[in-house]
Amino acid sequence: MQVTTPELSFDLGTETRQIFSPGGLLSKKLRHYDPRPGQLHMAQAIADILHEDDPWGHNPTMGRKLAIEAETGIGKTLAYLIPAALSGQKIVVSTGTINLQEQILHKEIPFIREHIDPTLTALCVKGRQNYLCAYRYQQFIASPQTPLFENSRLAALQEWLQETATGDRAELDWLPDQSPLWREISATTSQCLGTSCPDYTACFITRLRKEAGKARLLIVNHHLFFSDLALRRHGFAEVLPRYESVIFDEAHHIENIATRYFGISLSHFQFMDLARDIEKAHAASVGDKEQEKALTLAQSLSQQALRLGTLFPLEKGRFPLTDFSADNDEWYRESALLANRLVALANQLETVALRYESWNGFLRRTSEASVALEHFTAPPDPSYVYWYERRDKSVSLTASPIDIAHDLHRSFYNTVKSVTFTSATLTTGANFSYFFGRLGLDDSTKTLQLPTPFDYKNRTRLYIPPRGFPLPSERGFFSAVQEEIYELLMASAGRALVLFTSIRAMDHMHSYLSDRLPFPIFVQGEAPKQKLLDSFREDTHSVLLAVASFWEGVDVPGNTLSAVIIDKLPFEVPSDPVIMARADKITEAGGNPFFDFQVPRAILTLRQGLGRLMRSPSDQGLLAILDARLYAKSYGRIFLKSTPPSPVIRSLDEVRAFFNKE
Repeated sequence: MQVTTPELSFDLGTETRQIFSPGGLLSKKLRHYDPRPGQLHMAQAIADILHEDDPWGHNPTMGRKLAIEAETGIGKTLAYLIPAALSGQKIVVSTGTINLQEQILHKEIPFIREHIDPTLTALCVKGRQNYLCAYRYQQFIASPQTPLFENSRLAALQEWLQETATGDRAELDWLPDQSPLWREISATTSQCLGTSCPDYTACFITRLRKEAGKARLLIVNHHLFFSDLALRRHGFAEVLPRYESVIFDEAHHIENIATRYFGISLSHFQFMDLARDIEKAHAASVGDKEQEKALTLAQSLSQQALRLGTLFPLEKGRFPLTDFSADNDEWYRESALLANRLVALANQLETVALRYESWNGFLRRTSEASVALEHFTAPPDPSYVYWYERRDKSVSLTASPIDIAHDLHRSFYNTVKSVTFTSATLTTGANFSYFFGRLGLDDSTKTLQLPTPFDYKNRTRLYIPPRGFPLPSERGFFSAVQEEIYELLMASAGRALVLFTSIRAMDHMHSYLSDRLPFPIFVQGEAPKQKLLDSFREDTHSVLLAVASFWEGVDVPGNTLSAVIIDKLPFEVPSDPVIMARADKITEAGGNPFFDFQVPRAILTLRQGLGRLMRSPSDQGLLAILDARLYAKSYGRIFLKSTPPSPVIRSLDEVRAFFNKE
C-alpha cells in the first residue's frame, strides 16, 4: 500500500511541525511516544484541508473533502485533534462509539489543553437519551409506579441530582445498561415538550445547547450527528449548533448509520408508548373529559397498531414490505383504520392542547406518526426500499434510501468548509473507489493511505487451510472448521478470539469445544461485552467466541490475544431488503453487484476483524481465515490483496512451529 500525500498548500509552521517530529513536544511530554512519519503526514493533510484558500485567496472554499486510511498504529486521534484545535474553527469530531468520545474528552483533550492550546474549549455531546429529563423525573417521583423501584437506587439518584452539572447517565456507574429506571426519566426526543416545558430553564439539554454554542470542538458520535442532520433537513435542530468543519473517525460506518437516519421508521411500540404517556399525563389531572377522550382514542390507536402487526408472518428477520403488501387486502384495510385513528386522535389532541400546552408534544408525535404511515401506504418512491422487521415481540416498518449520496450532497457537503473521513479501513483492493461511490465523493476528494508501522512480516503469520479443505458451500465444511479451530486453539494455548459470521456457527462451535478444550471459553451473549472482554484479558489462556460487534472495537494488547481466527469470509445475507435493493440498482446501472458491492463490504469487515490482533508494536500472533475460497475463487485475490502483510502459511505444522518460537 502506497502513501499518497496530497500537495500541501498550508505550512504547519516550524513550531507546529515539531509537535510530531522526533524530539518535539509529543516526544517530550507524552509518555512512551514514538514519532511516526505517518502521523505527521496525516496531521499535515488535515491542517491543509482545514486552512486551504480558494484560487483567488479569498474566503475558504466550501465542501472540501479528504479521505485518510490510517491503519493501526498510526496514532490518528492526535493527528486530527491537534490540527483541529489549532485551526481556530468550530469543528465537530464524530466517532463511531461513545467510548471513543469519552476517551478523547478525558485523555487527548486535557493533554492538548495543557501542552498545546490552553484556550481550547471542547464538549462531548451525546444523544438526548443519555441525559436526564427534569420534567419526566418530577413526574416519575410523583407516580404510583415509583415504589416498584429499589429505594436505595432512588436515593442514590436523588443524591446524584444534587451534584451533577450535566445530567449524563455515564456518571451513574451503578446503573445497568438496560435499566427500566432510566427509561422512565431520560430525555427522549419523542417526549420533549420544548419551550413549553415547565422545567425548560433547568433542562440539561437546554444547558447542553448553550455549552455547545461556546465550545470550539464538539465530540459526538455518528448516530447523534446524522440524527441531528436529518432533523435539520426538516427545519429542526436537536443539540448541535452551526459548525464549520467535520472530522469523521471510524468513517467506514457512515453509510449504514446515515441510511438509518435518512430513512423513515414506524413501530407499534411508538403507539404503545404514546398511549402510555397520555395515560400518565391524564392521571395527573382531575376529571378532565377532553383528556379522557384523548386517552380512549390513544388506547384504541395502540390496539389497532397491534392488530396490524399480527398480519405479518411470525418468521423473525428483515423482509421486503412490497412482497408482503402486494394484493394483501387486509394490510390496506387495517392500515387505513390505523390512519383514521391517528386523525381522530390528532383532532382531539388539538382540543386538549388549547388548554394544556404540555400536551402539544403528544400532538406532534401523533402528526409525525401519521406522516410516517403515509410513506408505507402511498405508492412507493423508487429511491427508497421498503421493508419490515419481525422480532420476538414487535414488528417495525422502515423505508430506507437506496443511495445516501444525494442526501449528503443536498444537506451536508456544501454546508461546511471541509469534511475529513478517516478509519483504519476505507480501501478495498488498495483503492478508495468503493468508499467514494457509496458516499458520493468525486475526484476532487484528496486521499491519503498510511500503512501500519507494525512489523507484520516478522511478528505474524496468516494461516489459510491447505488445498482440499471444503468450501463453505460444500458438505463437511462445518465439521472441518470445527476440527481446524480446535487444532489452532491447542497450538496457540488458547489466547484467541474466534470470530464467526453467524450466531448458529458460534453456538455449534461452543458445543463442540466445551468438552474438548482445556481452556476457559467465553461466549458472546452470556455476559455484557465489557465484562466478557475483562474476563478474557484476565485469563491469559482463555478463548473468546464472538460475532457481529466483536469484529471491531476490541482492543486487547499483549500476550492474552495471540490468535484471531475467522470461520469464513464475512459476506452479508444477500436476501436483506436493503442489500438486495442496492444490488439491483448497481445491476440497472450496468455494474456487477457482487464485485462492486458485496465483495468490498465483506473486505472492510474482514479487515476490521483481522485488525484485532496487532494493537501495539510488541504484539505478535496468528491470523487465520478458514475459507479456501481465498485461493479457489477469482475474487479471493482481491481479499488477499487487502489483508495485512503477514507471511502466508498453509499447514498446521507451520502454525505449531510459529507458536513454538514465541
